[in-house]
Amino acid sequence: MLSILTINVQAAALARAQSLLTWLLQRDDHVVILTETSNGPGTRHLLTGLGAAGLFITHQPSLDGDRGCAIASRTPTRPAPGFTTGISLPGRAPAVTLDTEPAVTILGLYVPSSDRAPAKLDKKRTFLTTATDALTQLSVGDRAHLVVGGDYNVISRDHQPRYPGFRPFEYEFLDALTTLGLSDVHRTLHPEVQAHSWIGRAGNGYRFDYLHAGPGLLPHLTAAAYLNQPRLEGFTDHWAHSADIDLRSARGRGAGTGTGTGTGTTETPLTSVRLFRRAAR
Repeated sequence: MLSILTINVQAAALARAQSLLTWLLQRDDHVVILTETSNGPGTRHLLTGLGAAGLFITHQPSLDGDRGCAIASRTPTRPAPGFTTGISLPGRAPAVTLDTEPAVTILGLYVPSSDRAPAKLDKKRTFLTTATDALTQLSVGDRAHLVVGGDYNVISRDHQPRYPGFRPFEYEFLDALTTLGLSDVHRTLHPEVQAHSWIGRAGNGYRFDYLHAGPGLLPHLTAAAYLNQPRLEGFTDHWAHSADIDLRSARGRGAGTGTGTGTGTTETPLTSVRLFRRAAR
């Protein structure tokens, strides 16, 4: 079983980062996508602590202090630069390929937030456009075993409650993921549930945090949930979002068939992944 978690860490200060690290290490996720990382001591403590526990860390701090995204994995990883070619803010879009069977690539995204200020809208639009272009340029094989996840800062067209003010380009990002064969894992398993992952100042719920899976993984989803504990405990202002994928049943179905960069044929049987997780606790 491959377990994946995405959580917005809200540029955690040191005290919150310490609590969040304890919570994450008590869990047993293979992969954690951390969004809204910073260059500060809280993020440094969080990533250092995860690394000390045996996780492989991928994080590219921004030179200008912009917020970013990191991936921590109990499963060995290798860089997957071909999955992020041309994305406008690379520190917000790390990608790694897991040493699993079949090989799974994780693309984390922390989409810029925005009010209606033109500069912020342009930053967000450019990031979403270039991320969509990068995914479009991948081969069908590359997308088959791809997981995209993080804080997208967009809502779906049919989101409940409905909110005015979102622009067409914001809705179009989720449309593009669907067109490219990347399916919303929570909606796939819970089609009647309107989940929320962030509460606004007026008390309204928004679903900003997502996990999307390629067609080679979609039939093997076993669970997806939004976890409110980190928010209730004050570690962050977001729900975490988790998903489980049964790689045993996906084994041998298109593994290693990607034709573009970022995929490979070096694979570790799932039994080895489980042993690695035990050793890293």
